[in-house]
Amino acid sequence: MHLRLLELLACPKCLEPLVCAAEQTSNAGEVIKGDLCCLGCARRYPIQGGIPRFETNDNYASSFGLQWNLFRNEQIDSRTGKRISRKRFFAETGWTEDWLPGKWILDAGCGAGRFLDVLSEYPCQVVGVDISNAVDAAASTLSGCSNVHLVQASILELPFRRDAFDACYSIGVIQHTPDPPRALESLPRFLKPGGKVAVTIYERKSWTRLNAKYLVRPITRRMNPRILLFLIKAAMPVLFPLTELLFRLPLVGRLFSFVLPVADYTNFPELSLGQRYRGVILDTFDMLSPQFDLPQTREEAESALARTGVVNIQRLGSVGVNLVGQRDGAG
Repeated sequence: MHLRLLELLACPKCLEPLVCAAEQTSNAGEVIKGDLCCLGCARRYPIQGGIPRFETNDNYASSFGLQWNLFRNEQIDSRTGKRISRKRFFAETGWTEDWLPGKWILDAGCGAGRFLDVLSEYPCQVVGVDISNAVDAAASTLSGCSNVHLVQASILELPFRRDAFDACYSIGVIQHTPDPPRALESLPRFLKPGGKVAVTIYERKSWTRLNAKYLVRPITRRMNPRILLFLIKAAMPVLFPLTELLFRLPLVGRLFSFVLPVADYTNFPELSLGQRYRGVILDTFDMLSPQFDLPQTREEAESALARTGVVNIQRLGSVGVNLVGQRDGAG
């Protein structure tokens, strides 16, 4: 943990400042092991592996921890040699490269760090938060990136001071929390007045719950994640070539992708066959294993953001509920 991060951190319970009691530091002065002590309620939070831990690994998102530690490199542009995550980041935030320098940015639900990897190339500071031990995968992938900071914490109880960030984003995460509106409401509180927010959430329409993944999830989300992953891998030699064919069919391809609970990677021609195969395994597990998958309507998401002072809300694109806005400058 870089000590500069301490300037942003606060107790998630009482929001009072924290002080660091370091037990082990690196040659560069980073805290590897120690405790963060609250000056208000006297709670103590461990620093382990250089990461402040406000949550344990035993929580509703443990399947994501397994997922991202096993597939840590699959969506990392610097490892795949592609620009898929980079394109998605700028498309879904609406931000520009020349706006980033000097900014402090929050990644709410960073997973293995696919978007942290993108921002690591720019002269800004980015803090990745995840409730699961996916932060360990991100730490391994982004080791040596001095402008990337990691925190294990819940979006519902973020451990930061008010007005800490110039911007925050959460892409494909909010629907996997137990309370999406509350998760959305939590983000703007930590933005400076005028700070930017960007979120992408699965969209709920009248037919969404008829999608095959929601029909099988009552079973799969209760399974041991390792057993589920084993079964997906065992079935993929049959499912992958089948869906590669069916999902590409004119007119009916989208119907097949709706009725078959298998991830669709046919729209990524830049990936090799092997990369698509591994991606389908990853995203099929991602579809079927989470404890929560609660899509939101555009109106629900906009209302949640507006309740905490986000203004100038706009929708970008047509995939999911992709909203951008900014905290009211008078807030």
